[in-house]
Amino acid sequence: MKHESIKLPYTYDALEPVMSTETLQYHYDKHHAGYVTKLNGLIQDTEFESKSLIEIIKHADGAIFNNAAQVYNHDFFWTTLSPKKTTPSLELQSIITTQFGSIEEFKKDFLNKGLSLFGSGWVWLCLDEGEKLSILTTSNAENPIRLGLVPLMVCDVWEHAYYIDYRNARGDYLEGWWKLLNWKFISFNYANYKKHREEYFSSFCKGNIPYSDYIDEV
Repeated sequence: MKHESIKLPYTYDALEPVMSTETLQYHYDKHHAGYVTKLNGLIQDTEFESKSLIEIIKHADGAIFNNAAQVYNHDFFWTTLSPKKTTPSLELQSIITTQFGSIEEFKKDFLNKGLSLFGSGWVWLCLDEGEKLSILTTSNAENPIRLGLVPLMVCDVWEHAYYIDYRNARGDYLEGWWKLLNWKFISFNYANYKKHREEYFSSFCKGNIPYSDYIDEV
């Protein structure tokens, strides 16, 4: 199975001024595409050659896992963003308010986690089997799937995500990133988390990614 990056759901300049065209060209066309190319080369003539991305993430280690997870993480990251202003669904807003106090308190907690993460990695909003939300930071390529969690949203805090536009000011990047949140996508993930859980942890669907239905609907 040959893996590919998702097609960006917006143009290169659509996220400006928060994310510049130059940032997207380097991040998507160089970094993200590089992980895809490396993954396809690494899995040739291995047990993972015909496996879906989720299957590889669940069962591979080392370089194969790292590159597969980075493909998934970036696919998820791009879809978490939108140039259009959106708002959370009533259901998602309700559970965030119940568990974090308010959307503003959730934002503060999430951005603080992103600011304090040492080195390169990711910040996720996840949902566990008991419908409890959590903000999870992962280093390098790690993601919540191997922990039994369903990801709802993610922020990339590798330096290549923001250095062109913000240099070392990660806090400014995080504030800008929040303005681009695609709450429609995040709400979709929350509404469909049981289906996604089954895909992640039970019947792996070859070639499927958890937001394929969302992209088709849009």
